[in-house]
Amino acid sequence: MNNLDKTYTALLQDILDNGVEKKDRTGTGTLSVFGRQIRHKMSEGFPLLTTKKMAFKTMVTELLWFLSGDTNIKYLVDNDCHIWDGDAYKNYKSTTLENDMKKSAWELTVQSMSGEKFILSQEEFINKIKTDDEFAKKWGELGPIYGKQWRSWENEVVNYSGMKYSREPVDQIANLINDLKTNPDSRRLMISAWNAGELDQMVLPPCHYGFQVYTRELSMDERMQIWQNQQDGRSEFIMECLDTIPTRAISLMWNQRSVDTFLGLPFNIASYGLLLEIIAKEVNMVPDELIGNLGDVHLYSNHIEQAREQIGHDLTAEERYHLWFDLNYETGMERHYDPERLPDYDNDYWQPTPTRSRHPFSLPTVSINTEFWQTESGDCGVGPLKTNLQGFEIDDFQLANYQSHPAIKAPLSN
Repeated sequence: MNNLDKTYTALLQDILDNGVEKKDRTGTGTLSVFGRQIRHKMSEGFPLLTTKKMAFKTMVTELLWFLSGDTNIKYLVDNDCHIWDGDAYKNYKSTTLENDMKKSAWELTVQSMSGEKFILSQEEFINKIKTDDEFAKKWGELGPIYGKQWRSWENEVVNYSGMKYSREPVDQIANLINDLKTNPDSRRLMISAWNAGELDQMVLPPCHYGFQVYTRELSMDERMQIWQNQQDGRSEFIMECLDTIPTRAISLMWNQRSVDTFLGLPFNIASYGLLLEIIAKEVNMVPDELIGNLGDVHLYSNHIEQAREQIGHDLTAEERYHLWFDLNYETGMERHYDPERLPDYDNDYWQPTPTRSRHPFSLPTVSINTEFWQTESGDCGVGPLKTNLQGFEIDDFQLANYQSHPAIKAPLSN
């Protein structure tokens, strides 16, 4: 069952029908609505949209970058993830222009005579990030964004005499994992990326600014169902095997102030879905529900036609016939459309034939390879991960049974 694509395309239609025109910082312009919610049951499949092809590895790369605490795009660029290229380049360009304005005429003349370019193109900038470590260290840095806040929130304290001093930075992710293991019913299982004291140091304030997790005890019936799903034809004694079945389910709810609905939101949904899977694996719980609370939900003005394409349209009788033919016969075979003699689309002998152009496919599944993750003892093998989560590799996350419609290209506004 795939209700996620239906919910998502309904949100696109909601914006088209009810959105108001608003200006934005990028100068592109948006159609915007306020206050919407996405809900998904993880038991229905991994939340990766199928009404357009999604770049799964790109999403995984960015999430692992967040979890590592890194805030420099070097890791992303080296792994062919270019989500943050535009923000880093925009920061480089504006800073370089500002610095050049402060230079004397003589300094500018010398710079010109030396052949040094005043400003690199974005392509040249990214190539230099790849090949020049010193350049990457300076210009690839995005400031104290998500990874810094998740893993190393600055902790300044004022004592009774008014003196300020710093304590160890707070690793929110490590604290969350510990609290889930020791006090899973806590109402303080939260992570925040919105550090108001450091917003002016970030190239972009967090769009998804925080998340909360919630756990509940599984009923015996639910645990029995999990055991049955895992049997795959085996017949172990049930009471012995139930000891290995998780006793709790875990849900995650994230909050997002600004939502690029066409390009950004599908990645946010999948990213928090994978984060929920990772946390559940770490604390031996079952992923339950994924919820997104969305603030300013918008479509950029240059994404309108792409949104309509993804929503799709009802197929005409002839379009449905040709789709039926493509599903059931080899490509290139001769076809004869006769409106008086249409096939029985509901006959179980044939593949089911959709009625819409961008019909949702079944959701995929994700498997997490724990074989080479480092344990708390420093050894490798299945077991609790080190709380610094440095054992992750991109290929540890494998997507299975993913079927989708073709990708839909749209420009990214920075």
